[in-house]
Amino acid sequence: MAPQRRTTKDVVARPPRPDRAAITAAAQAHADKQAAARDEARLPVGQLAHDTRREQRGIVMDHLDGFVWLRPVGGGTEWTALPGDVRPLDVRGQEDLLRARVARANARSRGEVL
Repeated sequence: MAPQRRTTKDVVARPPRPDRAAITAAAQAHADKQAAARDEARLPVGQLAHDTRREQRGIVMDHLDGFVWLRPVGGGTEWTALPGDVRPLDVRGQEDLLRARVARANARSRGEVL
């Protein structure tokens, strides 16, 4: 038995290819949607957060180049973390942050070096 030849009736018609403007508009809409989602998930500067990768608490200092900059609660050297690794801490953590800030301000007013 010889194989059957395919005719143009057997071939499924492909949908037309989108033009360049449609592709550009779809790409821009996707980029806008991702930027909006990234901004919603962004922790505010000054928020107490937990870096799950380093297992450390820190205060959000800035967002630069796709990283979150954190500083230890009692002061110290900042470190960077990926936004997906940083989680906000609860109200109890915020109380600890306020306590640390007040202690630091009191020490500074007494002239102590931190």
